[in-house]
Amino acid sequence: MRPLLIAAAAALGALVGAESLTQDHWILNWATPIAVGRIDPIISPGSVSAHVHNIVGASNFNTVPPPPQSLLTRAQRFVEDNHRVLLLGAAVAAASGAGYYLYTRGAGSEPGTGGAGPGAAGGASAAAAKKNKKKKSKKSAKGDKDAFVKGEGSNGPLLEEIPREEKKAEHLADVPDAAALAVMSDEARNELGQKLKEQGNKLYSKKEFKKAVECYTKAIDVSVRKDPVFYSNRAACYSNYSPKEYELCVADCDEALKLDRNYVKALKRRATALEQLGRDEEAVRDFTATTILERFADEQAAASVERCLKKVATKKAKEVAAAREAKLPSPTFVSAYLSAFRPRAKPALPTEPSQGDQTLDLAFDALAAADYTHALTFTNEALEQGISTSEGQAEAYNLRGTFKFLVGDSHGSLDDFAKSIDLVPTFVQSWVKMASVHMEVGDAANAFGDFETAIRHNAVDPDIYYHRGQVYFILQDYDKAMQDYTKSIELDDGFIFTHVQAAVAQYKLGNIAASMAAFRRILKQFPDRGEPSNYYGEILLDQQKYQESVERFDRAIELDEGKKPRNVLPFVNKALALFQWQQDIGAAERLCRDALAIDPECDVAIATVAQLSLQQGKLDEAVEWFEKAAKLARTEAEILNALSYSYAARAQQQFIAAYPEHAERLGQAVASGA
Repeated sequence: MRPLLIAAAAALGALVGAESLTQDHWILNWATPIAVGRIDPIISPGSVSAHVHNIVGASNFNTVPPPPQSLLTRAQRFVEDNHRVLLLGAAVAAASGAGYYLYTRGAGSEPGTGGAGPGAAGGASAAAAKKNKKKKSKKSAKGDKDAFVKGEGSNGPLLEEIPREEKKAEHLADVPDAAALAVMSDEARNELGQKLKEQGNKLYSKKEFKKAVECYTKAIDVSVRKDPVFYSNRAACYSNYSPKEYELCVADCDEALKLDRNYVKALKRRATALEQLGRDEEAVRDFTATTILERFADEQAAASVERCLKKVATKKAKEVAAAREAKLPSPTFVSAYLSAFRPRAKPALPTEPSQGDQTLDLAFDALAAADYTHALTFTNEALEQGISTSEGQAEAYNLRGTFKFLVGDSHGSLDDFAKSIDLVPTFVQSWVKMASVHMEVGDAANAFGDFETAIRHNAVDPDIYYHRGQVYFILQDYDKAMQDYTKSIELDDGFIFTHVQAAVAQYKLGNIAASMAAFRRILKQFPDRGEPSNYYGEILLDQQKYQESVERFDRAIELDEGKKPRNVLPFVNKALALFQWQQDIGAAERLCRDALAIDPECDVAIATVAQLSLQQGKLDEAVEWFEKAAKLARTEAEILNALSYSYAARAQQQFIAAYPEHAERLGQAVASGA
């Protein structure tokens, strides 16, 4: 229920200096796995097993990986022993760090001021003045008119009508006009561009962003040599405008990266702006490239990759979940869930069965034949046709509730289990399954309440204690889990999974010798069953006893050969063992494909093949496998995880396409074992 899914990228992880091929990939820390280990109800309890294959990977963007959910989880061993990292996560504020990218040198100039008044002329004689009185009056009238036009008279025009001389802004005072620029040398123009950039940096530090933009714009205009810093610094100003101008910021970062595609500051600035614009998939691309180019040293960018991945995948997952039709998971998954409950006899038909009674009988026949699709169809038809007895109706609602749970409709399954219990309150299996669903939706209190009610109705039903033990196991209360497993075994010694789970709980408690001895007893008690060999192999693999574990997986494969549906888990386990033991990625992939030939929709095998494809740098194939996993995912959370890794792999594809020289460097690092 709380699994860990894995994603890796051999083509990228070595940029950090991977120790080997098995350590070159990435992982999401917040994610739960594509496959919740549902193929196996043994190690992870509740109604859906969580112990196996929460699949394959590790984390290189976190200095400390998340703690493993189970020592038996093969994927966890894969994580702990064989991987570096893939994906990233945290927060980058839109304008954070802008200051580091700007220089602070340079000086502005203050414009000079000055002016001179003309001298006064001498007067005329009184006679001349009198003689010219009319002439002077005429001239004075003309002078007033000129003053009016110039705005100097007392009755001049409105302010906006006054013709004014253009005055250069102070911060651009030293910029020559176009004619002067035309005769300047290239060197002089480039020097002027640098001075304007420095003036812009000073204005930026004073938070005079619009004036700074004018300086950077002039620097771009006057310089013959185009400097990407001009564009990136101007982009920083746009991201500090009020309101923000993120589109302009992106456009300027585009120009900066055309001039220098390795300009990490512009790349990160564009990523931040893209995220603010809601263009999260593009932001993932840029934050991923930033992280790799910075050799995974930029924790802020690494965190941003994970954050943006989660946003874009969450949005897409909701769309996929809303659009798709309900579908049963793989036969392996369904069989594993059903086998976690002790077999029950098929309900007897009434003396005069109705059409609904007969159709329900067909549903149980299909269930016994592992024809789960027809079992679901017949169950729905039986309820529509009408079942004649309360007991039959309760059985039908129990069965339909089970199928609803398996297709991911937890609330619908709770409704059906409630109807089953209303009809037959003593129907213990419906109480136990309801408890499983309550745990699935995170309601532990109601889950334990369901178990207590079931005990009141039938205190000697061993299934109650087995499944409650599974809940305690999930909660890591292994002592209480052992108490319930022991009680279940006392009531029914013939149910193999209780024995296996008790042995695993001993292992979790640190009682290694007791656990190993318990598995040897189980192998003798159930010599014809493949499950004990498979689980014992997992214990051996956890102790890095590779050869012995592979022998156990081979024995499980042999014993399960004629089983229907066939358990493909031993194939996947053997694949992981060979990968850890001999780094034989080819053999590991072939085993997973063998599993898929038996069960084409096995989510665990699909997730593992996706990881192995990433390990080999087959990003196109990895994307296809992850997208297939998303289509098969049972819940929205599982869709989210699959899509997260799909988008992450795409980001890696884009990086390798844009920076092929880094992919080559990676190959050299892997080859040298760096």
